[in-house]
Amino acid sequence: MQFHLNGFRAGDPSIEPVAERVHAAAVPGKVDVLIVGSGPAGLVLGAQLSQFPTLTTRVVERRSGPLMMGQADGVACRTVEMFNAFGLAERLLREAYWVNETVFWRPDADDRGAIKRTGRVQDTEAGLSEFPHVIVNQARIQDYLLDVMRLSPRRLEPDYDLEVVAVDRDDVGEYPVRVTLRRTDAPRLGEEVIVRARYVVGCDGARSQVRTAIGQTLRGDAANHAWGVMDALAITDFPDIRLKAAIQSASEGNLLIIPREGGHLVRFYVDLGDVTPHNRDAVKQITVDRIIATAQRILHPYSLDVKEVAWFSVYEVGQRLTDRFDDALATDGSTRDPRVFIAGDACHTHSAKAGQGMNVSMQDGFNLGWKLGAVLQGLADADLLRTYSNERQPIAQELIDFDKEWSAMMGAPPKDPSRPEAGGVDPAELQAYFVRAGRYTAGVATRYKSGILTGEPTYQALASGFTIGTRFHSSPVIRLADAKPVELGHAARADGRWRLYAFADTGQGAFDALCEHLVASPDSILRRATRKDADLDSVLDLRAVLQQGHREVRLEDLPGLLLPRKGRYGLIDYEKTFTSDAATDIFVERGIDRERGALIVVRPDQYVAHVLPLDAYAELTAFLQPIFRMK
Repeated sequence: MQFHLNGFRAGDPSIEPVAERVHAAAVPGKVDVLIVGSGPAGLVLGAQLSQFPTLTTRVVERRSGPLMMGQADGVACRTVEMFNAFGLAERLLREAYWVNETVFWRPDADDRGAIKRTGRVQDTEAGLSEFPHVIVNQARIQDYLLDVMRLSPRRLEPDYDLEVVAVDRDDVGEYPVRVTLRRTDAPRLGEEVIVRARYVVGCDGARSQVRTAIGQTLRGDAANHAWGVMDALAITDFPDIRLKAAIQSASEGNLLIIPREGGHLVRFYVDLGDVTPHNRDAVKQITVDRIIATAQRILHPYSLDVKEVAWFSVYEVGQRLTDRFDDALATDGSTRDPRVFIAGDACHTHSAKAGQGMNVSMQDGFNLGWKLGAVLQGLADADLLRTYSNERQPIAQELIDFDKEWSAMMGAPPKDPSRPEAGGVDPAELQAYFVRAGRYTAGVATRYKSGILTGEPTYQALASGFTIGTRFHSSPVIRLADAKPVELGHAARADGRWRLYAFADTGQGAFDALCEHLVASPDSILRRATRKDADLDSVLDLRAVLQQGHREVRLEDLPGLLLPRKGRYGLIDYEKTFTSDAATDIFVERGIDRERGALIVVRPDQYVAHVLPLDAYAELTAFLQPIFRMK
């Protein structure tokens, strides 16, 4: 991390200097963004917006304090990549359980009343991400994000004991959304607070009041299958208790075991069978003792002695989705600039089997956060906000489709070779499906379609490993100035800036010309998008990757743009240039055309927006100009 840019500061460098208008104790009457709900989506959004010191953001929550015990626990590789942009990956990886391998158990062919291990696979394919799939309590995830907010220039803290009563958009003045809040704490129970906001985001769960206010409805069906889930401390002779395990029994149902952080806690997803109109009420009353007993029968011949249950629940699998994630479509059918948005469970719900709910919800918040920041800071027009629903709703639909298929397979009985007419799922088929779905469950299968933020693949061949519309896939490089091995993708922070990664051509003629154009030409998109009083990399952050080894390049020979002077003292930024790592040549690893080089345009949420030739100045401008407000 970089610090001391604007003067030496003693102490913890992760604590940002306080902004002029620090977080006030009382909820102000006017805010830039009001976030309703402090779940994963709301806190990622809050963490992102807290990085912009000039914006007034508030998070309201009907609970009386932070979540203590969360429901979700799986953190996909892609989410860890996102957390790294907030400076949280090391902390997360130190505490979490790493899901390295998954094992599969099915009925023993010689004794179908017992189970037998039949498969073992790597949980995430090699090279998919520099980070692993990990497990940690949702409450801890939220603690990390709360810390980002607290240490930010805004010193942002949620306002607890406040619930939404009404959200009304009257389009009056600069703060066109009127939100009525009601106190839920005993001393002031029922007292109402009125807040006017430029934008409102409902991250208030499946029973979202904000969703209702904008006329959206969760549509879909229940899968009519019940599961019990418990986090338990137990003694067992089951040999794979510290591995992720998918277990199919012949007649007692199925079981998914997820080891938890700390070395002892384990989560059990226990198949409780079909739900019918006749037994639905009874299913809701199932006790933890029945969940334990069912798990014990499924694990036969192995024993399970549960000593303590930290948390348990019974739920019915269901997949539901709203048509839109904003209020851009008015009640009379006309279109307008969106002012109210929904994210996370407020707009999509699904089972826990795919382990994607919390992850997709947090990606909703990350997608929307930088866009709100850009619009509110005057860097982009309000049209940018239309892309949120257009991008994220189809992603949620993909999750719904995947979750239906995966949940059905997890809930189905194993095929009985002696009774093929009974149906069921072949255990080998379940294992094969898990392997095929690995990119999706790792969170890296998201691909945004061509549009204002995603270019056409005209020049994709210049960088085949950076697929347009997908997340920027990091790779090891050497930082030139200090010879430090680093991951190139880790240069991106959650600061709202776009990244331009320039991979040099052979001879560097086109590369040098690009740097000269960006710094000197009156048509330079970098200069046109940057305010005169701001650092030159404050909007578009150029990073260079050279083909030579780091000892073959002289720092003093670099173009001046790659050694920019910044901050109050005009200090030099030495961290703009990288070279290939001898052990992992990024030009080979990511399919970069060595002769021509390539320019990779990456959005603030780490997705590849475009791949262009180094000399495609006009095309770079044509792509970025509609996004930014030009000088």
